[in-house]
Amino acid sequence: MNNIKYLLLRRATQIGLLVLYFGANAYGWNILAGTFGSSLLFGIVPLADPYTALQVLATGFVLGTDVLIGALLITVFYMVVGGRAFCSWVCPINMVTDLANWLRRKLKLDKEEVNYRFLKRNTRYWIMVLGLIVSAIAGIAAFEVFSPITIMQRGIIFGFGMGFAVVLAIFLFDLFGVRNGWCGHLCPLGAAYSIIGKTSIIRVDHNHEACTNCMECKIVCPENHVLHMINKESIMVTDGECTNCGRCIDVCGDDALEFSIRNFLKK
Repeated sequence: MNNIKYLLLRRATQIGLLVLYFGANAYGWNILAGTFGSSLLFGIVPLADPYTALQVLATGFVLGTDVLIGALLITVFYMVVGGRAFCSWVCPINMVTDLANWLRRKLKLDKEEVNYRFLKRNTRYWIMVLGLIVSAIAGIAAFEVFSPITIMQRGIIFGFGMGFAVVLAIFLFDLFGVRNGWCGHLCPLGAAYSIIGKTSIIRVDHNHEACTNCMECKIVCPENHVLHMINKESIMVTDGECTNCGRCIDVCGDDALEFSIRNFLKK
């Protein structure tokens, strides 16, 4: 039976953050208030999503010092912890896509050769750039208007309404369309955090000697191209597209994978 330690920790973090946001709106809690785009921690510390801040700057709007500081704090945090840890440990849409991809594996719907034929993973980087261009032309933070992350957060706090259709569409897209379609191919936020996370020090480390080549890690990994070293060499996953989700560690019965601190001096 697979270990689910990191899965439980991720769910606790994601649900806990939503509870704090809900409590701030419903009960006036002063722990974490705002949105995933811009928040205030303990009523003092500003936090802001870097990509959202870039979109607003692209519109020509002058950001306040607190938002700029908040974006800098988040950038530095994920540069250290791991940029795309946001995607697997914070983003509420991850719970939706994880469910879809779990069902996809159970129903044996994976057809990897079809997925990559018509939709490449680098599409998200083009969408990220396009979001900035559209923001500059339209004068609004383009992605924030359609962001399923914002829609889901608002839906949980205020009620979904038609916003539920967006969340459902992503679920169905990942289930019957492209494996890890939204997070792995389209989300510009994931693209932004993968760039930020290239320098992160917390990484998954692979022990080639312990690996029996069962490939369970590659089956569950949402970005399995980052595990190119499996059963080949004992090196860390240094690709910024790794989400540091710990799925591969949870399923590894050989204990060949673990979180470790990156050694920048090691080749």
